[in-house]
Amino acid sequence: MLKLDSPLTALRGVGPARAALLREAGCATVEQLLWCVPLRYEDRSSSTRIADLDQPGPVTLVGRLRKVRTIHLRGRRSMVRAELLDGSGSVPVVWFNRPYLARQVDAQAEYLLHGKLRSGRGGAVELLNPSCERTDRLQGQGRWTPVYSSLAPGLGPALVRDLVQRALPALEAAPVEQIGAAASDRAGADPLPSWLLEKYRLPTLRDSLAMLHRPPDDAPGEALNNRATPYHQRLIYGELLSLQLHLAARRRRAQVAKGHGYRSARDVAAVRRALPFRLTAAQARVVEEIQQDLRRRRPMRRLLQGDVGSGKTVVAALALAEALASGHQAAFMAPTELLAEQHYTVLRALLGDRWRIALLTGSTSEATALRRRLRHGKIDLAVGTHSLIQDSVDLPRLALAVIDEQHRFGVGQRQALVEKGMDCDLLVMTATPIPRSLALTTYGDLDISLLDEVPPGRLPVITELLPVSRRGKVLNRLRDGAQAGEQGYVVFPLIEESTTITAAALEKEGQAVRRALGEIPSAFLHGRMPVDQRLEVARAFAAGEVGILLATTVVEVGIDVANANWMVIESAERFGLAQLHQLRGRVGRGTRQARCIALHGRLSDEARRRLEIFAATTDGFEIAEADLALRGPGDLAGTRQAGVAVLRVADPVVDEGWLERAREDAARLMESGGEEVTALLMRFRPQQPARVR
Repeated sequence: MLKLDSPLTALRGVGPARAALLREAGCATVEQLLWCVPLRYEDRSSSTRIADLDQPGPVTLVGRLRKVRTIHLRGRRSMVRAELLDGSGSVPVVWFNRPYLARQVDAQAEYLLHGKLRSGRGGAVELLNPSCERTDRLQGQGRWTPVYSSLAPGLGPALVRDLVQRALPALEAAPVEQIGAAASDRAGADPLPSWLLEKYRLPTLRDSLAMLHRPPDDAPGEALNNRATPYHQRLIYGELLSLQLHLAARRRRAQVAKGHGYRSARDVAAVRRALPFRLTAAQARVVEEIQQDLRRRRPMRRLLQGDVGSGKTVVAALALAEALASGHQAAFMAPTELLAEQHYTVLRALLGDRWRIALLTGSTSEATALRRRLRHGKIDLAVGTHSLIQDSVDLPRLALAVIDEQHRFGVGQRQALVEKGMDCDLLVMTATPIPRSLALTTYGDLDISLLDEVPPGRLPVITELLPVSRRGKVLNRLRDGAQAGEQGYVVFPLIEESTTITAAALEKEGQAVRRALGEIPSAFLHGRMPVDQRLEVARAFAAGEVGILLATTVVEVGIDVANANWMVIESAERFGLAQLHQLRGRVGRGTRQARCIALHGRLSDEARRRLEIFAATTDGFEIAEADLALRGPGDLAGTRQAGVAVLRVADPVVDEGWLERAREDAARLMESGGEEVTALLMRFRPQQPARVR
């Protein structure tokens, strides 16, 4: 008998090879497959005769496919063209990047196609990228046909739907107490307690899954496709409550009494007085928040968000001074050697010679001797990369750990540094602004501080969008600026030319830029160069010996040159919004007007919208919100922590109302404690397969 915990090989049509693909996609059991909720629903209950087609829009057609052929396009792309006939007429059909269809079509079989009709060549209509299924293989279905995401190559929407339909009997036959429960705890009913279901008038998990996979004919199509049914809301709320409970539990585990303390010291005040500038109001506020944290009896867990150029390093330096002046060790970890070396230089300048500061990276000479000095407490502040979390590195007096660009580290790496000390305080920093809805889902176990102003005297960077045909004039302007003593960057998306990606490459176009710059000193910088060579180029650029830096995105972080006022981004359509904003943040760090020129090739609608947003604002938080809306939370690089639930149904942006409710309910549940909370934490699985869009 098929059960929820049965392996998927128990389903007809799933052999070892297909089971391996499903397992890799996060579906090892029948229950995990049933959590693959449909992406949308299509009304295929009635088909239209081809002769009756009269206007663009969604349509269902039934007929035979003829003249099926594959056309290979540039960059490994392809197009399949065919003709559909139904006895009343014919219509062209086009699929992009689905070459396997040409091999699968049976000229004698009848197919059901559902897709959008659009105006094609010469005003004639054509069917674009429709779903395509043989009518003799369609299972009996009602009005609404669920459309699933492709889980992987070979696991397309039609196959996923067939497998789900074969798995549904296990849901219908399972005892209620088994649905959604962890294997180690089968007691109780729905994972959500009845009082929460009643509070929000939500259906049970079993009813929700069953209805979403087989909606009744009278279900409102708009509500189904907008995820607005009570059945969707039950899954959304359950996922978000699961996430918030685990974040709350993690937060509670950190609430231990720490064994070290901090004391006010003259050295801290001296560091602050020695700063060559006054703190902004935002910096002063955040410094106060951190000082209050450090003086509490529980370890600090704080995320510092600040847009590019907002002065996070100064805030971190004052926090480090608190630890060092109190007789403790501190550590500052950065993701790259370039960034670590820059922080080492800046921190030495800000903290002076009061404390012993050392740099530890993968290329540090005499690393063994340095590790020995760290182990014997003869180094007060260790600045470095992942090298700091190696087993061979001991920091016996570590009280404060600071991690920059923390989204480039996993939770395990973050924890490995913290565990070098006893009840260590932790400050993590990011220059990638995080929208509130995403912060609640990804960093809900941290207190959050915000630097929402830049130092006075800085002018907003002027951003221009120009077609690549204007490159020559742009390079003339860049050369004129360099001759006037300014420095700049030209950033490329690729190091060398690609046969699959149409974009400017550093090795080819970089040489053309050098010729256009004439006598202006320039240098290449990219990730394939040896570390010591990269560091030397960065040093020469910072010293003004190099006027124009021709680079890849290795300059996105780690280079801070106040005299750099020109940023030229080649093939800007190849970059995401957040990355464009980070690149722009490399310039405008002095008092002179800076410019960012985004050169672009042919633009898709999405790329055009992205560049328009980039040019319209220099506010990193506006850009982060727009990026989240454009790409969705699951696609934003660098914002998801390992060990936190991957949301399959819920969307923290669209479902922010449910997110707030889940957060409040999780806090109340954790306060009340007891067996109910323990059972909920056991039942909810924080690691779920990722949703594939």
